[in-house]
Formats: sequence, C-alpha cells, structure tokens
Amino acid sequence: MNKDPGPLTAQQPVNDDIGEDVRLKLYRSQVLLREAEQRAYDLFLQNLVKGTSHLSLGQEAIAAGFGVAMQPGDLSFCTYRGHAHTLARGVPVEKVLGELMQRDNGLMRGKGGSMHLTSEEHGVMGSYAIIGAHLPIACGAAWRAQYRGDKDVTTCFFGDGTTNIGAFHEALNFAAIWKLPVVFVCENNLYMEYTPIAEMTAVPSPAGDRASAYGLEKIVIDGNDADVVYREAQKAFAKARAGEGPSLIECLTYRHSGHSRADPGHYRPKGELERWKERDPLKIYRERMKQFGISDAVVKQVDDDVRKIVDDATEVCKAAPMPTDEILFTDVYADGGWAWRN
Repeated sequence: MNKDPGPLTAQQPVNDDIGEDVRLKLYRSQVLLREAEQRAYDLFLQNLVKGTSHLSLGQEAIAAGFGVAMQPGDLSFCTYRGHAHTLARGVPVEKVLGELMQRDNGLMRGKGGSMHLTSEEHGVMGSYAIIGAHLPIACGAAWRAQYRGDKDVTTCFFGDGTTNIGAFHEALNFAAIWKLPVVFVCENNLYMEYTPIAEMTAVPSPAGDRASAYGLEKIVIDGNDADVVYREAQKAFAKARAGEGPSLIECLTYRHSGHSRADPGHYRPKGELERWKERDPLKIYRERMKQFGISDAVVKQVDDDVRKIVDDATEVCKAAPMPTDEILFTDVYADGGWAWRN
C-alpha cells in the first residue's frame, strides 16, 4: 500500500531573503506552467494534440524554483514530463504548444513532439523518454564544464522510479568521484508510472536515503513550496560553482493527473488526490505573497498577463502550418534521408 504522507508542513520563511522581485518571478513561472499545461490538455480534448503526453499539473513549484535560480548558460536535462522544465527556462509558450500540435512553428518544427523538447538557446538539452538515460549524459555535460573551467551548472530532473535504474547509481557514483558541477533532482510524486514507489523501494526516501552511499548529504524537501525549492537550488548551485561537487535533492510532490493522457489514475487511494490538492503549489504561493504584503491586484495582474500569453500562443499555433514534406523527410535516418535501408 502506498504510504501517503498527507499534507506536508510548509516551511515558513523567517525573513524576506528572497525579495518581492524574485518572488513575483517564482509566482509568474508557476502560473505560466499551470496555464500552459492545462491548455495542452484542453487542446488534446479538441483533437489538436495527437498521441500522448505527460503533464506536470501539481508539480510546478519544482520547475519554477530551479528555473528562477538558474543562471544563463546553466543546462537542464529532463524526462518525458518536460514541458514545465522547458517553459521554466524561458522557452516561449507557442514554441512548446506548437510542437505538441505538430506545427512548423514548434521547437522541433513539429517533428519531435511532447517527449523531445530541446532548446540549446535556452539551455534545455532535451527531454528523455528512456528512464534514467539522461543522468550519465548530464554527467558528461558537467564534466565538460569542469574540464574547460566554465562556471555553468547542469541540473538533471528525473522521477522517483529512476532511482531503481542502474544509470542512476552509475551517474551518482561518477559525479561524486569526480566532484562534477551537477545537481540531481528527484521529483518524487509517489508513483512510478502506475505503481506506488513505496512498494518497489527498500527505503522510505528513494533518492534521499541513498545519498550517503555516494558521500552526499540527504536532502528531502517540500517540492510544492517554490520558496523552499528556490533556496535549496541556490545552495546546490553555489556548491557546484565552488567546485565542491554534486547534490542530490529529493522533492516531494504529487501529480494531479494520471501518468499520461491514457491514465485516469484509478489506482490512487480514495481521498489522496484531494489531500494533496490542499497543498497545491499555487495555493501555497498565493498565501505566501499575502504574507509578504503583495497585493491581490498585483497577483491578478500576473494571472491576467499569463492567461493572455497562453491565449495568444494558442491562436498562433492554431494558425501555424504543418511541417512540409521537405522538413518531415529530412534527418529521419543517419544519412539524412528518409528511405528505408536494410
């Protein structure tokens, strides 16, 4: 049976170390991710998004917290659930929705789809559909920075199920031995696809409880509180830039929807989703901004601005053409063509 921790206790800030400007960036990012992901779902229901995709509804605080904490030049590696992490690095909404809708204006000109979002310009080094495949690649990117003396940091996002994959342990060991400037972020939403992570893992914290095996600190945080995520990201980035090696951060969170579009999530215990929605990242953060005196009018302005951005992007994508045959039939095989060869 899945061990539902129930509502997490939010870390109450003791001072305004984050500041209003950064806090508004964190809020805006979370709203943008929520609105864009919800729009992707709506477009799917309209038959404008083909195939499946994996949404981050309910997990926005993690992508937003790390995205705001990153510096230009830092690199992101993420999973098939990568829309939020891509948008959090500043990729325009129409580029993501356009790709999901198979339009020529998409990030990959409609050829990559939901699970292959990449934007080198924004430091988004790809979404990876193979569980755990990107962790060793992230080590390679971090090794490049170390070798060249660059100060960029690589951040690698993955789900709780990845912690039972061999590549997880190989990457952590290599990063620790070489003191690579990489931050590993486990988004523990309690389920590895349809199976409770607690039923498949010998330790309560699938990432945190394994950190000591690689000489790393156990870090398990509230992944639904963007302030908590932002602060922890800053510490990990500072450590990496100082040449002090990697960090492994487990962020406790919960996805509001199923694993993918085909999953209604009926395997979840009754009431679990409702309890976690009380810890909705946006609900938490709106209360946080009130605590620091940010007015309802300012919050509403952010909400309105973001909705307009998503609405405008949707119309741009609907009007965008499908990719031409020349685009579709180029770079399909290694020789650059499309014809099948035995």
